[in-house]
Amino acid sequence: MNNFFATCPKGLEYLLRDELIALGGSDVHEALAGVRFSGTLETAYRACLWSRLASRILLPIAEFEAASDDALYAGVQAIDWSQHLAQHATLAVDANTAQSKMAHSQFLAQRVKDAVVDQFRQRGQERPGVDTEEPDVRINLRLRRDRATVSIDLAGAPLHRRGWREQQGDAPLKENLAAAMLLRAGWPAVYAEGGGLLDPMCGSGTLLIEGALMVADVAPGLRRTYYGFLGWQQHDIALWRQLLDEARQRADAGLPALRSCFFGSDADPRMVQTAKRNAQEAGVAGFFTLDRHDALHVTPPPGFANGLVITNPPYGERLGDRETLPKFYRTLGELLRDRFTGWRAAILAGDAELGRATTLRPEKKYTLYNGALETVLLIFELRARDETPREKPPLSAGAQMLKNRLDKNVRHLRKRLEREGIHAWRAYDQDLPEYAAAIDVYTDTAGATHLHIQEYRAPADIPEDVARTRMREIARVAGETFEVPRTRIAVKTRERGKGGSKYGQFDQRGEFIEVEEGGLQFLVNLYDYLDTGLFLDHRLVRAKLRELANGRRFLNLFAYTATASVYAAAGGARDTTTVDLSGTYLEWASRNLALNGFTGAHHRLVQSDAFDFLRHARERYGLIYVDPPTFSNSKRADDFDVQRDHAKLLLACADHLNSDGVILFSNNFRRFTLDREALEERLTIENWGAASIPFDFARRANIHDCWLLRLKGAAGAAEGGLNPWDNARVKK
Repeated sequence: MNNFFATCPKGLEYLLRDELIALGGSDVHEALAGVRFSGTLETAYRACLWSRLASRILLPIAEFEAASDDALYAGVQAIDWSQHLAQHATLAVDANTAQSKMAHSQFLAQRVKDAVVDQFRQRGQERPGVDTEEPDVRINLRLRRDRATVSIDLAGAPLHRRGWREQQGDAPLKENLAAAMLLRAGWPAVYAEGGGLLDPMCGSGTLLIEGALMVADVAPGLRRTYYGFLGWQQHDIALWRQLLDEARQRADAGLPALRSCFFGSDADPRMVQTAKRNAQEAGVAGFFTLDRHDALHVTPPPGFANGLVITNPPYGERLGDRETLPKFYRTLGELLRDRFTGWRAAILAGDAELGRATTLRPEKKYTLYNGALETVLLIFELRARDETPREKPPLSAGAQMLKNRLDKNVRHLRKRLEREGIHAWRAYDQDLPEYAAAIDVYTDTAGATHLHIQEYRAPADIPEDVARTRMREIARVAGETFEVPRTRIAVKTRERGKGGSKYGQFDQRGEFIEVEEGGLQFLVNLYDYLDTGLFLDHRLVRAKLRELANGRRFLNLFAYTATASVYAAAGGARDTTTVDLSGTYLEWASRNLALNGFTGAHHRLVQSDAFDFLRHARERYGLIYVDPPTFSNSKRADDFDVQRDHAKLLLACADHLNSDGVILFSNNFRRFTLDREALEERLTIENWGAASIPFDFARRANIHDCWLLRLKGAAGAAEGGLNPWDNARVKK
């Protein structure tokens, strides 16, 4: 068994994970812009041949520390390259680096190449040549935090290059992104139900061709003539030929059975001709109907009462006029609603604003990346306007009590919510012991309301089946009260999951909604994690940070999704530093910052343990926000317990605080006790807990604690110099 890494565009990780499991991968785990998996060489070959979503399949062969070019050279030289590369073969090196001392990828690639070539020379052998297009072996170097991973790129060239594309348009859609759109939109199920596939802006035909090959069971890599393993010394020719024969047999069976249900059009006659040539090269032209006409003149093809309209309209980035695009999207939305009742639609919009311009309400929303462009895939069910919902059974007596209480809460809070412009708030918090849950309301920037329902532990005398029934009643009552369909209600129930998690397995949809708070925008994920990305009980804490931030350098430890950093930046912070150990949360944090226009060198993101960061940092800050978890047992850092470790943490923060600086410390551990004896020697302590609880959390006033800490006297210094790290200040 070997370990492999499949790269993919951001946003495709969960889909790729499921695909690799289906292809025989084991120990499969998603990462940022890729998926780790284990398997045999056959597993890797199948991934190269059959993956519709991966960009490359990498086989790591060495991992070592490389803080200098000499260390990198030595590490690469320690690999026996004769096991991978023949004397007369050619090679190429791809390198990428992040959070490392060496930041020039071209220099890194050159050093790797030199180390390989020099090894052959030192052994008296002829040096390999260089071929950057189709080398016999392509080497991949990934340098992250000064640790190098050297891999063989088994794909050799990006796997989205299927081998059928002769020409493309001015703004091409990569084939693996097209496949992701089709899978997210449920195209295989639509095809199985007899539906058609229609792209009214088909361009070079990518979506239609990928859709045809997908349901015809044609391997996406079958027409490729080059792979990175073909010149690799450990290539198993017999195995590869066997897999190719199997793929050809499946294609020979699948293509004749394909239905003629693919329809495309484009206003540009050159694109229509390009799509026809590409479809012919892919072997599916006979199943296509391609016409020249404007997208807004499209109608359902005769004989198809259902199907999928899928398209990649212009974004105003490379094509189209941004000022006129909202009108175009609105007209497109009206066209789909009026003409395609009973169909499903999928639109890859340039951003949420363009998506909202359709005036259609999406059933699902996914963030995808078209190259470097962040886009949003919107999925719609195009129902008839006069469709009436089925009659529901009457509410039970208990559910009616719950509805009465929820209605009362909404009436009580509504005016204040409107007056203060609050769009994310708590509507119910175990007001009735029998219905043990919290209900949070999120209204996204498109005006759609979403609900997040999280179960508390039911009383011990309540049977489990009764608790489950009540959770279903909570979801129904909340949906009816706020007029929210079940598709926009996230319900998290307490059940033992892997690793002892009390909430079991979460969905992994990659769906984000955009929510406004305090005039700022944040991305919220209601389904994939225990928390949504926006701690609603900390609304006033964030406002306090904005109030304190003006002119100060801001440090955010245990930063999660950087909502505090966004508030500090909006409050006029000189710069922000956002620290978290999770790469997933830092990626989310970067998107929140960028969503509000806070990018560049003044807004730094650091993947680090908080203690490690403080131990090595040399800067001082005017405002430090510390909101740690109750406990953490990450494999990448020492165990953390907020009760045990908070004094040490806060005194370490004090070492980095300006003389007039402020530490805002909060946590959600209900039984927490502040260690005043350890802290008061250096810090003044102001309990700000009661003032930090929002009005919609008044029923649970102990949901978090909060303190403002300042240096006593003039113990600090101006920004610049720093006292050495001193653990002795923490009283044992």
